[in-house]
Amino acid sequence: MSSFRKALKSQQKNHKERSQPGFRKHLGHLEKKKDYKLRADDYHKKQNTLAALRKKALDKNPDEFYFKMVSSQLKDGVHVANKAKGTEEENTEEQRKVMRTQDIRYVEMKRVAEGKKIERLKSELHLLDADGKQKNGHTFYVDSKQEVADFDLARHLDTAPELVDRVYNRPTLHTLESKTIQGTVEPLSIKKLAKQRKHQYKILSQRIDREKKMFVIGQKIQTRKDLHDKNKKVKVSKETVNAAAVYKFEAKRKR
Repeated sequence: MSSFRKALKSQQKNHKERSQPGFRKHLGHLEKKKDYKLRADDYHKKQNTLAALRKKALDKNPDEFYFKMVSSQLKDGVHVANKAKGTEEENTEEQRKVMRTQDIRYVEMKRVAEGKKIERLKSELHLLDADGKQKNGHTFYVDSKQEVADFDLARHLDTAPELVDRVYNRPTLHTLESKTIQGTVEPLSIKKLAKQRKHQYKILSQRIDREKKMFVIGQKIQTRKDLHDKNKKVKVSKETVNAAAVYKFEAKRKR
């Protein structure tokens, strides 16, 4: 019987809904039944939500209190927990992203790669005139105050006065007289080399910071893995941006 009914329907004429008449084109698209149904369902859904919230507000106990009311506040319609004074942020956004998406083996591999690049840069630059490097002290001893007043550093080091401030490549007068100068001597070239060296030091500093961040992220991921252990544990120190949390686990004898 059902197959006969389907055969009859296949021969029926498809009744189409009319479109917007030509003299009403300026009013836009003519709403069809399916469009009205979507709009009506959305309207009734919103009305039901408002009615449920209104009922919840009427049934609320005015004397109700819980501590979350004190430790949170409403910002742009969303409850946000208040940070206690003196507390530091545990993780930066970058650290959260890496810990969510990467494994500890990947983090450790990247940290080792950064460490190798740092060692190679250090071997090339030697950190001779790096900014922020602690200045070495060189003390000269003399016998009298008069010698202190007449002390000439360039003569004592046997070098040219222009080279006294250098911490490296400070030849003596005898070397300057007997040897020929090797390398660039033009002021423009020297300035260009100094700029390149400064850029290399900047890259080295960035790589050192990146290696430290990867080390901290690795520690935090390892700590989270260790917390899955069912042994009893006590939190010794909280997690910060620069360090993972420290836990003390109960000693358990292995059988």
